[in-house]
Amino acid sequence: MTVLDTSDCLELLRGEAVGRLAVSIRDQPDIFPINHIVDHGTIVFRTAEGTKLAASVLGRGVAFEVDGYDAEAGEAWSVVVHGRAVEIERLEEILQALDLPLFPWQAAPKHRFVRIEPFEITGRRFHVVDKSHWTDG
Repeated sequence: MTVLDTSDCLELLRGEAVGRLAVSIRDQPDIFPINHIVDHGTIVFRTAEGTKLAASVLGRGVAFEVDGYDAEAGEAWSVVVHGRAVEIERLEEILQALDLPLFPWQAAPKHRFVRIEPFEITGRRFHVVDKSHWTDG
Protein backbone atom coordinates (compact mmCIF):
# COMPACT_ATOMS: atom_id res chain seq x y z
CA MET A 1 0.00 0.00 0.00
CA THR A 2 1.17 3.52 -0.79
CA VAL A 3 0.01 6.55 1.20
CA LEU A 4 -0.73 9.41 -1.21
CA ASP A 5 0.17 13.03 -0.56
CA THR A 6 -2.38 15.83 -0.87
CA SER A 7 -1.44 16.83 -4.41
CA ASP A 8 -1.76 13.21 -5.63
CA CYS A 9 -5.14 12.96 -3.90
CA LEU A 10 -6.41 16.14 -5.55
CA GLU A 11 -5.18 14.94 -8.94
CA LEU A 12 -7.11 11.69 -8.54
CA LEU A 13 -10.22 13.62 -7.47
CA ARG A 14 -9.91 15.81 -10.59
CA GLY A 15 -9.95 12.69 -12.75
CA GLU A 16 -13.25 11.32 -11.49
CA ALA A 17 -16.74 12.73 -12.00
CA VAL A 18 -18.63 11.14 -9.12
CA GLY A 19 -17.97 10.79 -5.42
CA ARG A 20 -19.93 10.13 -2.25
CA LEU A 21 -20.84 12.80 0.27
CA ALA A 22 -21.27 11.52 3.83
CA VAL A 23 -23.28 13.61 6.29
CA SER A 24 -25.07 13.19 9.60
CA ILE A 25 -28.83 13.78 9.72
CA ARG A 26 -30.32 13.77 13.21
CA ASP A 27 -27.32 11.80 14.47
CA GLN A 28 -27.76 9.18 11.73
CA PRO A 29 -25.25 8.77 8.89
CA ASP A 30 -26.36 9.22 5.30
CA ILE A 31 -24.53 9.24 2.01
CA PHE A 32 -25.26 10.86 -1.35
CA PRO A 33 -23.61 10.34 -4.73
CA ILE A 34 -22.60 13.70 -6.19
CA ASN A 35 -20.79 14.93 -9.23
CA HIS A 36 -18.13 17.42 -8.27
CA ILE A 37 -15.18 19.51 -9.34
CA VAL A 38 -11.92 20.37 -7.61
CA ASP A 39 -11.54 24.15 -7.34
CA HIS A 40 -8.43 25.62 -5.70
CA GLY A 41 -7.99 22.66 -3.37
CA THR A 42 -11.67 22.51 -2.40
CA ILE A 43 -14.54 20.35 -3.64
CA VAL A 44 -17.55 22.10 -5.22
CA PHE A 45 -20.90 20.52 -6.02
CA ARG A 46 -24.37 21.69 -7.04
CA THR A 47 -27.56 20.80 -5.26
CA ALA A 48 -31.13 21.90 -4.67
CA GLU A 49 -32.82 22.84 -1.41
CA GLY A 50 -33.42 19.81 0.73
CA THR A 51 -31.82 17.23 2.96
CA LYS A 52 -28.42 17.13 1.24
CA LEU A 53 -27.97 20.89 1.38
CA ALA A 54 -29.21 21.24 4.96
CA ALA A 55 -27.22 18.31 6.31
CA SER A 56 -24.08 19.50 4.52
CA VAL A 57 -23.97 23.08 5.68
CA LEU A 58 -25.70 22.79 9.07
CA GLY A 59 -23.76 19.80 10.33
CA ARG A 60 -20.44 19.77 12.12
CA GLY A 61 -18.54 18.35 9.18
CA VAL A 62 -18.74 16.17 6.11
CA ALA A 63 -16.71 13.46 4.47
CA PHE A 64 -16.30 13.06 0.73
CA GLU A 65 -14.89 9.91 -0.87
CA VAL A 66 -13.87 8.87 -4.36
CA ASP A 67 -12.42 5.50 -5.34
CA GLY A 68 -10.89 4.20 -8.52
CA TYR A 69 -9.76 0.92 -10.00
CA ASP A 70 -7.41 0.24 -12.91
CA ALA A 71 -8.09 -3.38 -13.87
CA GLU A 72 -5.25 -3.47 -16.38
CA ALA A 73 -2.69 -2.38 -13.79
CA GLY A 74 -4.40 -4.29 -10.99
CA GLU A 75 -4.37 -1.21 -8.78
CA ALA A 76 -7.06 0.52 -6.76
CA TRP A 77 -7.09 3.78 -4.85
CA SER A 78 -9.26 5.65 -2.39
CA VAL A 79 -9.28 9.32 -1.40
CA VAL A 80 -11.23 10.73 1.55
CA VAL A 81 -11.73 14.43 2.27
CA HIS A 82 -12.86 15.52 5.74
CA GLY A 83 -13.99 19.09 5.97
CA ARG A 84 -16.59 21.74 6.46
CA ALA A 85 -19.25 22.38 3.83
CA VAL A 86 -20.32 25.96 3.22
CA GLU A 87 -22.91 27.24 0.80
CA ILE A 88 -21.52 29.65 -1.76
CA GLU A 89 -23.63 32.77 -1.25
CA ARG A 90 -21.57 35.84 -2.16
CA LEU A 91 -22.48 37.09 -5.64
CA GLU A 92 -18.88 37.15 -6.86
CA GLU A 93 -18.31 33.56 -5.72
CA ILE A 94 -21.61 32.39 -7.25
CA LEU A 95 -20.61 33.91 -10.59
CA GLN A 96 -17.24 32.14 -10.37
CA ALA A 97 -18.98 28.86 -9.52
CA LEU A 98 -21.30 29.27 -12.53
CA ASP A 99 -18.19 29.41 -14.73
CA LEU A 100 -16.98 26.02 -13.46
CA PRO A 101 -17.63 23.05 -15.77
CA LEU A 102 -20.06 21.58 -13.25
CA PHE A 103 -23.53 20.66 -14.46
CA PRO A 104 -26.41 18.77 -12.84
CA TRP A 105 -26.94 15.27 -14.19
CA GLN A 106 -30.72 15.44 -13.78
CA ALA A 107 -33.25 17.80 -15.30
CA ALA A 108 -34.29 19.10 -11.88
CA PRO A 109 -32.81 22.54 -11.19
CA LYS A 110 -29.83 22.62 -8.84
CA HIS A 111 -29.16 26.30 -8.28
CA ARG A 112 -27.21 26.02 -5.01
CA PHE A 113 -23.44 25.59 -4.86
CA VAL A 114 -21.64 24.05 -1.89
CA ARG A 115 -17.90 24.12 -1.25
CA ILE A 116 -16.17 21.55 0.94
CA GLU A 117 -13.22 23.22 2.65
CA PRO A 118 -10.90 20.36 3.65
CA PHE A 119 -9.51 19.86 7.14
CA GLU A 120 -7.77 16.70 5.98
CA ILE A 121 -7.25 14.89 2.68
CA THR A 122 -5.99 11.30 2.79
CA GLY A 123 -5.49 8.70 0.13
CA ARG A 124 -4.08 5.28 -0.50
CA ARG A 125 -3.14 3.28 -3.57
CA PHE A 126 -2.78 -0.50 -3.41
CA HIS A 127 -2.35 -3.57 -5.56
CA VAL A 128 -5.46 -5.73 -5.85
CA VAL A 129 -4.68 -9.39 -5.26
CA ASP A 130 -5.96 -11.98 -7.68
CA LYS A 131 -9.14 -13.70 -6.49
CA SER A 132 -7.37 -17.05 -6.63
CA HIS A 133 -5.40 -15.86 -3.60
CA TRP A 134 -8.60 -16.06 -1.54
CA THR A 135 -10.10 -19.30 -2.89
CA ASP A 136 -9.26 -22.82 -1.81
CA GLY A 137 -7.69 -25.06 -4.29
